[in-house]
Amino acid sequence: MENLNLFFSRIKELNFWQRLFSWSSIKALSYDAFDEFKRITEQVQRQHSKIEELKNLNTKLETENIGLSKSVVDQGNTLTKRDFEYEKLNDKYDNLVDSFNDIQKKLTEYDSVKESREKEYESKISQLNQAKLDLDNERIRLNDERVQEKQDQFEKMKKQWSEHETNVQQSIKALCQKHLVTYVDKVPFKGNPDNTLSICDEFIVFDAKCPANEDLNNFPKYIKAQTDNVKKYAGQDGVKKDIFLVIPTNTIDAIPQHSYNMGGYNVFIITQDSLEPIILSLKKIEEYEFADQLSPEERDNICRVVGKFAHTTKRKIQIDQFFAQEFIELLVKCKNDLPEEFLQSVIEFEKAEKLNPPTERRTKQILTKDLLSKNESINAEAQIRDIEIPRNFEEVKKLK
Repeated sequence: MENLNLFFSRIKELNFWQRLFSWSSIKALSYDAFDEFKRITEQVQRQHSKIEELKNLNTKLETENIGLSKSVVDQGNTLTKRDFEYEKLNDKYDNLVDSFNDIQKKLTEYDSVKESREKEYESKISQLNQAKLDLDNERIRLNDERVQEKQDQFEKMKKQWSEHETNVQQSIKALCQKHLVTYVDKVPFKGNPDNTLSICDEFIVFDAKCPANEDLNNFPKYIKAQTDNVKKYAGQDGVKKDIFLVIPTNTIDAIPQHSYNMGGYNVFIITQDSLEPIILSLKKIEEYEFADQLSPEERDNICRVVGKFAHTTKRKIQIDQFFAQEFIELLVKCKNDLPEEFLQSVIEFEKAEKLNPPTERRTKQILTKDLLSKNESINAEAQIRDIEIPRNFEEVKKLK
């Protein structure tokens, strides 16, 4: 631009003389100005090209700006929509937070309750285990008591059996003394029976028999064998053909048959409790002056009475044993099933009770009329209380 400015300044100031004498310098300056003009033209062209490029770029940028503006609008709409969704999500989040807090609170309460229940469960389990242990110990104790009771019962039975022969002998001697019946200490016939009575010039044999041990399974076979063994007594003169085998009362249920007809003689299986009625029945024969004066019908009547006594006595023993067993089971059931406080009260009442059955005096006879009178009094009281009492066996069957 300097050369151009200088050239145009010289042209403006050029006069006639200078055109004549200084034209060469002006010409040289024009060349320099032209070169500079060309450069400036080139620069201008370049600037125009750049301006065109910038215009194109501006157009492109404006187009992009329009697209961006539209995108910004879309983004704004999207952002607005997302802001709305964000608000909804935020509300939902707040609800979820509230629900979470509620659940967290409930979970805390549940954990607390669970811990409390676990402690209670452990406590109850401990109590249950202790109760089970106590129950097991109680069962063991009861079982030991039952085993001991059985053992004591067996020992008592064995003791009774070991003393059975002596007890039978003492009972028979006492009954003979009481009812004035002759007891024969030394028999005049062959053999040595346990007990022998003399009634109407006949020797009546009472042999005591008992089991060898607590196992009663072989006892019936033993008794059956003894019915053959007593033949040595029945076959001798003066010995009554009715032989009595006296067994312990608590073994009578093990014997299926209580009388044996052995052809030439009879064997009766009796208990110690039935000795007195049987001896009294046999003593009835002494009311006759001579035994051979009895008619067959009278003999049958006597045998029938003896048989009735024997059956009634054994039936009475059987019933007493049945009720004894039932009462024992009832006592055991009371002990096992009653609550502890009831059981203690029952024991106290039991200690306070006392039964006083009529005492028996050796010199005082038990009269039949007194028994009948007492029976009538009992029947009258039962009738007042509307209690039916059968008068005979047939009425008992009818009541059943």
